[in-house]
Amino acid sequence: MSKDNSGSQAAGANSKIKWYTLAFMAFSTVWGFGNVTNGFGYFHGTQVIFSWIMVFVLYFVPYALMVGELGSAFKTAGGGVTSWVLETTNPKLAYYAGYTYWVVHIPYIASKGSGGLKAIAWMTLSNDWYDSLPAWQVQIATGVVFLFFCWVASKGLSPLKALTTAAGSSMFVMSILFIIMMIAAPAINPGASYVPLDWSWESLIPKFNVEYFTSLSILIFAVGGCEKISPYVNKVDNPAKNFPKGMISLAIMVMVCAVLGTVALGMMFSGAEITGEAQASFIANGAYEAFQRLGEYYHVGNLFVIFYGACNTIGQFSTLVLSIDAPLRMLLDDGNARQFVPKQLLVQNDKGAYINGIKLIVVLSGAIILIQLLGKDASDIITWLTRLNSVCMPLRYLWVFFAYIMLRKLTDKFPREYMFVKNNGIAKFFGVWCFAVTLICCILGMYAAGDPVRTVFNALSPFVFLLLGLIMPEIRKRQDLRDGTINQ
Repeated sequence: MSKDNSGSQAAGANSKIKWYTLAFMAFSTVWGFGNVTNGFGYFHGTQVIFSWIMVFVLYFVPYALMVGELGSAFKTAGGGVTSWVLETTNPKLAYYAGYTYWVVHIPYIASKGSGGLKAIAWMTLSNDWYDSLPAWQVQIATGVVFLFFCWVASKGLSPLKALTTAAGSSMFVMSILFIIMMIAAPAINPGASYVPLDWSWESLIPKFNVEYFTSLSILIFAVGGCEKISPYVNKVDNPAKNFPKGMISLAIMVMVCAVLGTVALGMMFSGAEITGEAQASFIANGAYEAFQRLGEYYHVGNLFVIFYGACNTIGQFSTLVLSIDAPLRMLLDDGNARQFVPKQLLVQNDKGAYINGIKLIVVLSGAIILIQLLGKDASDIITWLTRLNSVCMPLRYLWVFFAYIMLRKLTDKFPREYMFVKNNGIAKFFGVWCFAVTLICCILGMYAAGDPVRTVFNALSPFVFLLLGLIMPEIRKRQDLRDGTINQ
C-alpha cells in the first residue's frame, strides 16, 4: 500500500504546473501587440515606457497576486469573480458581478465588427480605400457584420472557440516575432531608414497634464484579465512559493515586451508626430503599418501585413461570436444570477443559445454602432471605440478587488495555501488602492478633449448599463409576484 501511495504522490507532484509554465500561460492570456501600439499612440511614443513601468509595479503586480489568493481561497468555485463575490457576500451582489462582466462586453462587441473590417482592408491591401469611406458606409457594413455574427452565435457553433484560440496564439507569436525582427533589422538591413531614438530625459518622461491622466485607462485596460488564470493557482507546485514567482515573472515578461515593443515602434515612428488626426490613424492602423514597414526592411513586400491582417480577421470575428455568447452564458447559466434576471432572457432555442439575450445585445451594441455614425471615418470610429472600451471593460476588475477586500475581512473563514501578504491591513490597503486606481482611471478616461458629445456618451454608457442591471431584478420580482412563484 505504501509503495502505491508514494507512486501516486510522485505522479501528483509531476502533474503540478511549474511556475514558469504558469507565467507563460498567463502571458498569452493578458498580453497582445495591440496594447503596445495603443500605448505608443496615446502617450506620444517612447514616453509611454515610464507609464508602463509605473502601471506594472504599482497596479499589475498586486492585482495578479490578489487574484492568486482569491483563486487559492476558492479553489472549487468555477464561476470566477461571480463565485468569489458570492462566497464573501450574498447572491444579489454576485448577480451584479456577473451582470457587470457581461454588460461591459457590449461596447467590445460593437468594436469587433469594425476591427474585423479594418483587418480585411489591410489583408487585401485596400486600407486607403476603406479609410476614405464616410462613417455611414462604414457603420452600415459594421452593422451587417454584427447582425450576421449574432445569427451565428444563435446557432451555437462551438468550433469557433478552437478557432479563436488558434488565432490568438498566432497573434501572440507574431507580436513576439515583431519585436525580435525589428530590433534585429538594422543589422540585417543597415541601409534602411530608421527613426533615431532619443533617450533624453525630456523624451522619456511624459507631461503630466489632462491628456496624460485621461489616457491612463488605456493602460489599465491593457493589463487586466489575469483573473482568468485563477483556477490554476492550486495546481502550481508549492503555490505559496511558486505562484508569486510566476506572477512576478509574468509582470517582468509583460513589462519587457511593452518596453521593447515600444522601442521597436520608436525605430519606425516618431512619437512627436502622433497627434490630432495622426493619432487616430495610428491607433487604428499602427499595428498594420508596423508589419508593413517590417516587410520592407526584410525585402518581402507586404507579406507580413497580409499574414497579420489574416490572423487578425479570424481573431476579431471569432472573438465577436464568443463575446456575444460566452459572457451571456456565464450570466444566465449561473443559478444565483438567474433569480434576478427577467424570465424572458432565460429562454433558449433548440441550439441552447439564449435567443432573447442575444436580441438584447443586438439592441444595446446596435445602438452604439448607430451612434458611431457621428464619427468621421473608419479610423476615427475605431479610436472612439478603443477609448470607450478602456472606460467600460475595466469596470469588471472592480469586483475582483471588492471580492479581495471582503475575503480579507473574513480571512479566518477561508483557509488558503497562498496569501499575497500575511498582514491583513496591508492586504486591504492594496485592495482599496487597486479598486480606487481602476475607478478613477475609468472616470478620467471618459473625457474626450475638445469633444463634449463624446465625453457625454462615454460617461452615459456605463451609467445606462448600470441602470439596466438595477432594473432587471425589479422586473423579475414583479414577474414572480404576478406568477405567484418563488425565485428559482
